[in-house]
Order: sequence, then structure tokens, then C-alpha cells
Amino acid sequence: MGVRGLQGFVGSTCPHICTVVNLRDLAEHHRSKHPGCSPTVVVDAMCCIRYWYTPESWVCGGQWREYFSALRNFVNAFAEVGIKLVFVFDGIVEQDKRDEWVKRRRKNSREISRIFQYIKSHGEQPGRHMFFIPPGLAVFTQLALKALGQEAHCSLQEADYEVASLGLQDGCLGVLGEDTDYLIYNTCPYLSIRELCLDTLDTVMLCREKLCESLCLSVTDLPLLACLLGNDVIPQGMFESFRYKCLSAYTSVKENLNKRGNVILAVADHIAKVLRLHQGEKKLEEMLPLGPNKALFYRGVASYLLPGQKSPWFFKKSKAVTTLDKQILSMSSDSESKQEVAMCTDPESKQEVSMCTDPESKQEVSMCTDPESKQEVPMCTDPESRQEVPMYTDPEFKLEVPMCTDPDIKQVTMSSDPEIKQQVTPCSDPEIKHEVTMVSDPEILEVARAHHVWGESYLVYSVMSRGEIECSNTLEDELDQALPSQAFVYRPVRQRIYALLLGDDEDGTHSLAREVKEWFVYAGNPLKHPDLVRPLPMSVPGGTPSLKVLWLTQGPDVQARRFDVLLASFNLSSMQEDLQAVEGPLRALCCLLIYLFVQVDTLGLEDLQALIAQALCLQGKSTAQLVDLQLDHINPRAVQLGSLFVRGLTTLVFVNSACGFPLDMSDFMPWNIFDGKLFHQKYLQSEKGYSVEALLEQNRSLLMRFHSLKSVVVKACLRENRRIKSRQRWGSHHTGRWWRQGSGSQQTSSGYGRPGQGQPWRDPGPGSRQCEHDQWRRYSSSSGWSR
Repeated sequence: MGVRGLQGFVGSTCPHICTVVNLRDLAEHHRSKHPGCSPTVVVDAMCCIRYWYTPESWVCGGQWREYFSALRNFVNAFAEVGIKLVFVFDGIVEQDKRDEWVKRRRKNSREISRIFQYIKSHGEQPGRHMFFIPPGLAVFTQLALKALGQEAHCSLQEADYEVASLGLQDGCLGVLGEDTDYLIYNTCPYLSIRELCLDTLDTVMLCREKLCESLCLSVTDLPLLACLLGNDVIPQGMFESFRYKCLSAYTSVKENLNKRGNVILAVADHIAKVLRLHQGEKKLEEMLPLGPNKALFYRGVASYLLPGQKSPWFFKKSKAVTTLDKQILSMSSDSESKQEVAMCTDPESKQEVSMCTDPESKQEVSMCTDPESKQEVPMCTDPESRQEVPMYTDPEFKLEVPMCTDPDIKQVTMSSDPEIKQQVTPCSDPEIKHEVTMVSDPEILEVARAHHVWGESYLVYSVMSRGEIECSNTLEDELDQALPSQAFVYRPVRQRIYALLLGDDEDGTHSLAREVKEWFVYAGNPLKHPDLVRPLPMSVPGGTPSLKVLWLTQGPDVQARRFDVLLASFNLSSMQEDLQAVEGPLRALCCLLIYLFVQVDTLGLEDLQALIAQALCLQGKSTAQLVDLQLDHINPRAVQLGSLFVRGLTTLVFVNSACGFPLDMSDFMPWNIFDGKLFHQKYLQSEKGYSVEALLEQNRSLLMRFHSLKSVVVKACLRENRRIKSRQRWGSHHTGRWWRQGSGSQQTSSGYGRPGQGQPWRDPGPGSRQCEHDQWRRYSSSSGWSR
């Protein structure tokens, strides 16, 4: 992540820029200088997740209760010294970084293949050097932090940009993460999560000013350096020859440095001694071999410019200011404040840079000049507030994206959490052209946006705004497809929710005629293009209610309708009475199990008993007991089944938020109903033929609940002509590659899986085949993309 080779360069060549600091001392120093202002640390959550996940076991689906405990300890360590934490999660993959996202997913797939090879060879989990995060970790980390009372945001653009922007706010001690981009952004100090000692709150602070001194550059040169070296936006090979020329001309090559280190010194030297001679006089394309990549390079440099910042490297003949060509999300909740926000780049520094946040300010905002077109970016002036709203005009697509700053516009509450009072202002000026979205209703779109920003929904806003979603790798064995990929198993559910979210447009476009781009990782998918997936019709008793009814109306009748829609999305409407009889906390589990066993024919009775037994036994287990649990060996099929189940829980998060939260979210949080090692133990025991009593650890109080849940699942499957049989009766000849014949079930030979082979999952129901080519097809440049 970040700038190629910069992390290693800092460690080997510029260790003096790294200083050990104590966060407790920094917080006390801040309070002494700013009484009444709470010290804050902004956390790049995606950088920290792998450091937070400290449980020893990680292949079995996740040790969620242990993980939740680790998050609680992390939060408490900062709370005890009075430091407020603000967490930011990735909410979008920007198009400029899609290639990098795909590259990493392919790398992850190779790593997963090696993990399964190791498990099959050794019958145990690989060492930490092969660590791969459990499925859904980012989604459930955000929900766990909210359950712990923390402020957690989901980004509307690249998360590191929003993290760096928040770092400019008053009282921010630093950005906590592990990404060299935070050395490039001109924001608060960069604090290392890797070097953090939670017991003492000691960590390493990396100083960008000292880095600049070592390279003979200024802070405003760093974005240019980052793009010339290569980062997540600029491909590594784009300036390979340019870097070689810089290295050839560099006269101070250090023999004790590797090639990458000398390249960084050489490029910095070229910027300082050659490019700077013509700074402000020549365009970058006149000084650098940009060629056809000119627009991408400018966007790369501009992506590091935070609100109010400008780059001296953007050629300008006027007094115009070049600012970032992105919509800026304000996270501040104090609309009454008339204070200026002080921004300090060094906690020891006495110099401050101010950014005005006064909603009544009469200061004008400078016009923005596009470095390529030389055209000024129009500003929409609000006559009431006398503020100008900057509009970014994309010269290629001619789309204008408004950045609304009017404090008088009606606000939409972002969170259902009563502790969170912050709001985000929607832009409702009819004169402002809005970005093209899949849904045209501004009120519904703003509610979806609000829930997205505050981490209360999953994928909903991405579907409604961009019509594009992604899902990273899952521990799936591509060489043994007896269990299908989670991408296919839960796709029919997603398709029905697409129909709900997209609705019928004002122009008469039917939701079923639109397509959603899915970037899902599964065996055989090269990720060259997204899958284009059409919505499936949803059959809800009494008709499908509108999103305004589901999201904006209250009352017991509405809550019942929400549950009806949730059941319909899983194709379980006929099971409503049976599910109503299931006790509340287990209802979500029961829905998921029914869907899973109807959908996947290769799941047997032993699998069902293991999943139910672990969920029931988990209630009586302490975290310490789960930590001490030991496994005889690791079964690769159980590894994949555990991951498949947890991905089902993330699907429940998606469905529940789309339907207006008919279920209590805590009912299907993994730390309440799933533990990887416990499930694995029950799976191994069930495979050996253990009795139900043994699976329940002789706990008679659980016996009735076990049989009740099992009965509901078996009964529901029988209604779909799906008889759950013991896997032991199938015999060793059974490969799992077969499909059920009967109503609503058809063999698939294209679309999903390998051509010409039957697949172990079922059709979503009569009249809605999963794989018909008019409902799902590969994306191609000539196919277009219907709204």
C-alpha cells in the first residue's frame, strides 16, 4: 500500500525520521495547551485490521469473540488516557485504483491456494507468515466498534483521503495506520500501528518534514515524487524508463543502498535540481514523459491535495488555485461553530495553518483551474449563506459533482445510535446538477448515503449510487469445488435485493432491466471485467412495499412488512409461521441455515448438526474457554464451510439494512452465534458419528432447542423437495458435483462454475433461473451498461 519502496527506504536510509513517541504524553501535552479540546487519533481501520486480529486460529472462519475482546481492549487503552478515536473504513474502490485492487485479489488467490495445499499436506493451520484475514472481518469490525460506542465512518471515496482530511481537524494528534501515503499527505503526524505497544501506548511517529530534508524537497513536492515512483493510482511500469534515466544521471549513488533506495534518491534529486528550475513556467507534460497518461498523472498528484491545499506543480497563469477534483465530505457536526480549525503538522510545532469553517463566512472561495483544459471550474453561489459551492467538472464526461456547504439545507440524521448526534448535509439546490446514480429519488438516496457513512448498512448505497459492488477473497479451495463459491450461493439473494433497492425509475425504466456490476472473487474469474447481474423479481405477500415505507415509516405493522421482505429475499415466504415460532435471537440463524441447505445440495445432516450445535454451545462459553479449545486436526472442507457460513452472515447484514432492519443486528453478529474453532470441533465430532448429546456436551437444557431448530430447517427443506441426508451414506465415490432434479431446479452448464459440469447449488426458484443469459452475463466493452 502507498508509495512503492518508500517504507523500506525510510527504514534503511532515513531512520532518523522515525521517532518513538508516547501517546499518553502527547495527549497530556495537548490538553495543557488546549484546555477543553479532546485529543483525537484518526484510525485507518483497513490498515489496522490485521494487527487487531490477534487470535491464534484464523482458518476456521474466525475467532470472533476473541477478536471482539481484542477490539474492546484496544478501545479501552485509549479511553483510559482520554484519547478519542475516529475510525475510517473503505467504502468504495475508486476506478483509478481498480487495477490495483484486482492485482491484490489475484495475489490473495494464490496465497489461499498455498494455504489449502498446506492444510491438505499437514492437517493443521499454517504459521502466521501465511496469515489470511477471516471473511467479513472489515464489515464486522465496523459493527463491533459501533457496538463498543465508537465513532466509525465508511468512506465515500478513497479512505486514506478522508483519513488525512480528518487529520486536519483541531485536536488531532495523528493518523494511525500503516501506509506510506500518510507521509505524502500534508496532514497531521503519521503514527505506526505496527509499532504500537498497547500496554504503554508507545509507537513510532514518522515525520514528513525530516523526510523532505533528507531528500532536499519541500512538502508540496511529495505528491509529485509519489506519482513518479508509482503508487496505487500510477502503475509501477509507467515511469520505469524515466526512473532509469534519473538513476543514470545521479552522481551520488550510495553503494550500501539497494537499487530501489538509489532510485528514490535519484528521482528526488531530479525534482530538486531539474524540474524545480521550471516550476510555474512549464507544464508538467513539457518536463516529464507523460504521453497518453497525462490525465491519470494529474489525477494522481491531485489525489494528495486535501481541502484548501494547492500544488505549485500545476501550471497556472492566473491566481487560480488548483484543488482536489473530488467531492469533499465534511465530518464536522458543529454547524454553529464560528471558530477556525487549527491544523498542526507537528505536535511540537508552534505554527498552525487555519481552515475556516464558519458557515456565515463571507470569504470567497478561489476558482479552480483544470491543469489540462485551463478552464475555470464554476462555483455555485448560495444567495442565503453567501457561500460558493465548488463544482468539479470532469472534462471527459462533463459531469458536475456538487459539494454542498449550505448550513440551512435540511439535514438527514446519519445514525440510529442515540449517542451519535453528527449529521451530514445533503445538497438539494435544484440548480446544481447531481452525479448520475442508479436511483433518482434524492430523499431515499440521502438516507442510504447517511447509513453508509455511519457504517449502519453494507453495500446498499453502493448499489443505489454506483450500481457496483465488490467482495474480496474468501478461503475457498479452487481445486475442490464440492462446495460452491459464496459468490454464487448468495447471488440470488443479492439479485432480489437489487430489485428492491433500484425500484422503477421516474423515466419508466424497470428495475429488472438494469444491471449491477459485481466484482466478486471466485475460482476461474480473472477479474478482467465485472459480472453484470440483473435483479430478480421478489414475491412478497401483499406486494413489495416501497423503500419510503420500509425506511421512513414506523409502527408494528411496518416492522412486520420489513420481515416479510427479508423472508422473500431468501425465498422463504412460505416458512413465515414456522420462523415466527423460533425464538428471536435464533431466527436469523434459522433463516440462513434454511437458505444454505436448500441452495447447496452437497451439505449433509452432519453439517447441519455441527452448525446448530456450535451456535447453541457458544452461548455458555467464556472467551478464555474458546481460546483454550484445541483441535485434533484441520479439515479443508470444514474450513471452506466455515467461511461460507460467515459470508452468509455478511449477506444478512446487507439484506437486513436494505429491508429497514427487521432483525436485531446483534442476533447475527458472529461473536454471538459463530466461533471458528468451536464449529470445527463440532464438525469433526459430527463426521465421526457423535450423538447429539455429545455434540451438545451433555447439556440437556440445549437438547430441546437443538431439535426444534433442526426440525424447522428440515421441514423447510422438504417443502423444496430437498431431503437432508447423512453424508456418510453417500459413499466415497460421491464427488459433490451434482444437482437436484425437480421443481425449480435445473442443471447449469454455463455462467457459473465450469462449463459442462453439474453444480452443487440450486436455482432460486420457479421462473427465476440463476444462469439465464439475459439475467447474468460477462461484461464487455461493447455490451454497454443500462441504468
